[in-house]
Amino acid sequence: MAQKPSIPKGTRDFSPMEMAKRNYIFDTIKQVYQLYGFQQIETPAMETLGTLMGKYGEEGDKLLFKVLNSGDFLTKVSDEELQERNALHLAAKLCEKGLRYDLTVPFARYVVMHREELQLPFKRYQMQPVWRADRPQKGRYREFWQFDGDIVGSDSLLNEVELMQIIDTVFSRFGVRVQIKINNRKILTGIAEVIGAADKIVDITVAIDKLDKIGLDNVNQELREDGLSEQQIEKLQPIISLEGSNDEKLNTIAEVLATSETGLKGVEETHTILDTLKKLGLKNEIQLDLTLARGLNYYTGAIFEVKALDVQIGSITGGGRYDNLTGIFGMPGISGVGISFGVDRIFDVLNALDCYPKDAVNGTQLLFINFGEKETAYCLPAVAKAREAGIRTEIFPDSSKMKKQMSYANAKQIPFVVLAGENEMAEGKFTLKNMLTGNQQLVSTEELIDIVKS
Repeated sequence: MAQKPSIPKGTRDFSPMEMAKRNYIFDTIKQVYQLYGFQQIETPAMETLGTLMGKYGEEGDKLLFKVLNSGDFLTKVSDEELQERNALHLAAKLCEKGLRYDLTVPFARYVVMHREELQLPFKRYQMQPVWRADRPQKGRYREFWQFDGDIVGSDSLLNEVELMQIIDTVFSRFGVRVQIKINNRKILTGIAEVIGAADKIVDITVAIDKLDKIGLDNVNQELREDGLSEQQIEKLQPIISLEGSNDEKLNTIAEVLATSETGLKGVEETHTILDTLKKLGLKNEIQLDLTLARGLNYYTGAIFEVKALDVQIGSITGGGRYDNLTGIFGMPGISGVGISFGVDRIFDVLNALDCYPKDAVNGTQLLFINFGEKETAYCLPAVAKAREAGIRTEIFPDSSKMKKQMSYANAKQIPFVVLAGENEMAEGKFTLKNMLTGNQQLVSTEELIDIVKS
């Protein structure tokens, strides 16, 4: 017996229904990006290892899928090198290319290569799969999709404002209530400066994040265990106990960071973003959250994260401001700000809340039953007219038993079925059956189209 085929661990097949749902997600996000003047780009699945290596840290380099050179890839490798079994050294000799790890580094390479063609500021969106040689587990895949949007070549905070509007619009269209969290890398730097613990900022944010769960005394104890002095912990108390509106929080932070120029700059930037958004009336809440500390080695200004309010799941969108996207390729000074929608998690949220419009997931709307050659010839002009009217239409290819054809309609959840036998042909009409109600009526082609479209 032949062995059943399989797919690599950490990859997935998507059924027609799943693809309909995913396409609804992709199309919704694309439409919103386009409303704001973003243009789509694509980059190759493979990049040179020179582009990829050293951009994600030592761990990231290990997770790169490397592609063997074409032809006799062993020609440049000696027997001694093979016997040494030095994986990194061999990979450098055997492989010149790798599958992209994310969309950000390829985008930076794209900007540097095409700088003369680009009109700055350049607004780009990109939706493509990425690959990581990670250990597969629930919610973590080796092949998954990212959907990024970036604005490069402008320092204006209006760009941050627009990205918040895009996030708000996308999730409003999905019908999902979210909370948009915002922080600023400069505020975090300022906190570390003021208390004299620059190397402890991650520990500080992790501890503060537990305030609701473990209480103030336990947070302070955790900070002691992380190596902070009593004096440093005392300075942190107004930050840890931060309450009130976004404005009240920022005023408190400004007092604490009075001696930090960097920290006050972060407060000013956050004020500007939030004050502008107030005038625009977002449908979803935006909240200042000092525990938000994503991408500390990468982001330099505002940082964002989006949480679904009605489903327990991690961040479903994130991003922030970076000052030197292209510096890794020798072109310093191009600032940018970007966000990435977590397509797989958004898919899970919309499934959990059953937020997909019926139009988005339904396939065929109309099926013509096949009774034979003569009947098919009679139906085909009506099939063509239905399709011209934008109705997703099929005609069953074989004159199989009626039961089989109706089972096909039921299995595909096709809402309308058309029957045309001798009686219908004699009258120049069709019998249209509503599969949901069971009602049948004799109609002309035009009436058939009107009923299905309505």
